[in-house]
Amino acid sequence: MLVVVGIIALIASVAVTLTLRMTNQAKERELASIFALLKTALQEYHEETGAFPLQPEQDFANAATHMQQMYERLIAEPASRQILTQLAGLPSGRDTTGREVGRVLDPWGTVLDYRYGPDDDLPELISAGPDRRFGTEDDISSRAG
Repeated sequence: MLVVVGIIALIASVAVTLTLRMTNQAKERELASIFALLKTALQEYHEETGAFPLQPEQDFANAATHMQQMYERLIAEPASRQILTQLAGLPSGRDTTGREVGRVLDPWGTVLDYRYGPDDDLPELISAGPDRRFGTEDDISSRAG
C-alpha cells in the first residue's frame, strides 16, 4: 500500500511540474507576441516621427510610468494606434489626474518596462517574468534571442 501511494505521489509531482512548465512556455509565447506588436507599433512611430519615444531614465521602480509615456506617444500616432488595438484586452487605468491611460501587462500580470536612451539603436521592452519582480534572473527582454 505504501509503495502504491509513493508511486501515485511521484506521478502527481511529475504531472504538476510538466503542467507548470507548459504554462510558463505558453506565457512566454504570449509575451513574444506582445513584444512583436509593440515593436511594430514602435517602428510605425519611428517612421512617422523619425525617432523612438525617448526614455532616458533606467529605473525599474518607474516601469509603469515608462510604459505609460511610451503608450501615450504611440497612441498619438494613427499608424501606431491601429497596431495597439490588436493587443487583446489592453488594460487601462487612471493616472493621478483621473485621465484614462493604457498599460501593457505581461502574461503574469505585471506592467512591462520600456527603455530607450539617446545611445540606443532600438528600444528595449522588459517583462519582470514569472516572479513579477524586475532585476531578477527571470526577467525577459525583447532584445534577447
